[in-house]
Amino acid sequence: MGILKSIRKWSAYHRTYRDLNALDARSLDDIGINRGDIHRLAQEYANRI
Repeated sequence: MGILKSIRKWSAYHRTYRDLNALDARSLDDIGINRGDIHRLAQEYANRI
């Protein structure tokens, strides 16, 4: 994996984690996830890049 791809994955993970973590519990519930899912979901999203 090249350095640029690694940076894109890292950036995607942190952006996704930050955005989801900023939501309140009700908003998370509305989209069907809980706070414990955020790390896994951010990793899964970043790994698709």
